[in-house]
Amino acid sequence: MALDPESLAEVSRRTLAHYGRRAEDFWLGTRDHDVGQNIQALLRHLTGQPPFAILDFGCGPGRDLKTFAELGHRPVGLDGTEAFAAMARAHSGCEVWCQDFLALDLPCACFDGIFANASLFHVPGQELPRVLAELRAALKPGGVLFCSNPRGDNREGWQGERFGAYFDHETWSRMVIAAGFEALEHYYRPTGLPRDQQPWLATVWRRADG
Repeated sequence: MALDPESLAEVSRRTLAHYGRRAEDFWLGTRDHDVGQNIQALLRHLTGQPPFAILDFGCGPGRDLKTFAELGHRPVGLDGTEAFAAMARAHSGCEVWCQDFLALDLPCACFDGIFANASLFHVPGQELPRVLAELRAALKPGGVLFCSNPRGDNREGWQGERFGAYFDHETWSRMVIAAGFEALEHYYRPTGLPRDQQPWLATVWRRADG
């Protein structure tokens, strides 16, 4: 069922309010998570000479933003939650933009890579083609998009006060390819566990320009 403009605005408002109310608890619960596998999955596919311009899309309180900076790159954070944006600036010392995922204002062909770790699943499926196209446009030619989302059976809706869309690999891949990307690799997390205990699907894509 298609969401009308009022419903889409409610998706953003309620989801962002959920994270805003829990900003400190979220930071305490995630600051020690090891996503080095995901960071390296993005970096190993970037071409050219570092330092790389990287957009941390959905940067939260800035854990990974700080890591990219410490690795010598030039990261910029983006989050729709004002509390997270402020925390990320303070934690990382990086520039951070506060933007709603459904109302992005991104520069064209600016980034070598985009790191969307546990963020794009909050975009309703009907809006994903537009949002993915906007991310593609923000990448330089040949730029790389990393995504990690909770996998599912292609259902979407509310879980408490958060909206989420949970796609399987095949459906997610069709969407990203249709938006102008070519697949580089995918894997499931956490590593070393049976598939039914790996809730996260990580995918890596290159902006297709041929």
